[in-house]
Amino acid sequence: MNNTASRALPAGLVILCGCAIAMLTFGPRSALGFFQQPIISANGWGRDVFSFALALQNLFWGIGQPFMGAIADRFGTLRVLWVGAIMYAAGLYMMTVSTDPATLAISSGVLIGFGLSGSSFNLVLAAFSKILPPEKRSMAFGMGTAAGSFGQFLYSPLGVGLIRDYGWQNALLIFAGLTLLVLPLALAVATPPNKKASEAPLNSAESQSVMQALVQAFGHRSYVLLVIGFFTCGFQLAFITVHLPSYFKDVGMPPEVGGWTLALVGIFNIVGSLSAGWLGNRMPKRWILAIIYFARSIVTIGLLMSIPYIAQPVSVFGWQTTVGVLSALAFGAFTGLLWLSTVPPTASLVSLMFGPRYMAMLYGFAFFSHQVGGFLGVYLGGILFEKTGSYDVVWWLSVGLGVASALINLPIIEKAAPGRWQVQAAT
Repeated sequence: MNNTASRALPAGLVILCGCAIAMLTFGPRSALGFFQQPIISANGWGRDVFSFALALQNLFWGIGQPFMGAIADRFGTLRVLWVGAIMYAAGLYMMTVSTDPATLAISSGVLIGFGLSGSSFNLVLAAFSKILPPEKRSMAFGMGTAAGSFGQFLYSPLGVGLIRDYGWQNALLIFAGLTLLVLPLALAVATPPNKKASEAPLNSAESQSVMQALVQAFGHRSYVLLVIGFFTCGFQLAFITVHLPSYFKDVGMPPEVGGWTLALVGIFNIVGSLSAGWLGNRMPKRWILAIIYFARSIVTIGLLMSIPYIAQPVSVFGWQTTVGVLSALAFGAFTGLLWLSTVPPTASLVSLMFGPRYMAMLYGFAFFSHQVGGFLGVYLGGILFEKTGSYDVVWWLSVGLGVASALINLPIIEKAAPGRWQVQAAT
């Protein structure tokens, strides 16, 4: 089924509105780490309380993604995006009145987690796969992912500034209001509903049922390897997003360093995501993924090796600073190049293997693995810090997982999955 023929909107406008949605939904979530210190100080909690709430967010985002994806595949993306954005904004608002751990877990964990599963860039990428012609998809995946990164670049210093000038509650209220802009933008990436499998011609791509799609996907070795490898991406990203500002504070760097480091992650990931989308049409996607995961481990080792020298003065092109600030900013830049650049090749591989019909759902299961990793990265960060007073164990676990995922992605076969519905991959 070719949805592009029935679309009145030009591809450029579809991509622009989809990118705006990705920016507005990924931005607030990526800045929540800056709210850890003011929230736990206001309530007298330890970092484990905040870490558990945001770990739940990652988990419920992952749990909800396949289901939201399946609903979007069957009935179209518009209502799913609307419901997701409203839940997201409600969760941000409820965080301002969370005075006990349970309410914080419900607001920042369950509501925002489910909200993200219905409104984030994952559904935007799935919509791109249905609306745009095949030759534009890989680059559009990169642009949608890069837009999420720009949201991180924008919201990280914005969050720091709003907390400083207006307080953390008002900062969250502003974030909630901005999130509701998704409602009108969603009209541009609305997709038509799929036919029921029973209504489609026998043996056609449309005749595949949801259960048949799942059996095919999880019986396909390359898809399973892709899903397993994506776990590491979630572990690394979620841990850094939530705990990096506190880590820098612990080792003696000012709060602004954490803000600008995460902002650099966001801005450099625009380059990384666009590059990954561009390279996806020019080199094997499994190689792109392996290089990204291995390089992340190298960059993390570089940061850890620099920490003993953070107070040492250094001059760079006449700019007087310290090794700590320089290494933090370098970590942000290099990590940014590798941040969400895993998403375009991962999404492209899912689309290549199984076609667009169940793209949102099948990518959603891969993303569930990503978010299980995110849950563990955030929660282990908080738990192990409270027990050991250090994040070192989690940093080195992140390094080991990066190397493992690099090896896991190499055997992936980049072609349509064998079976009755192989025609989908060419749709």
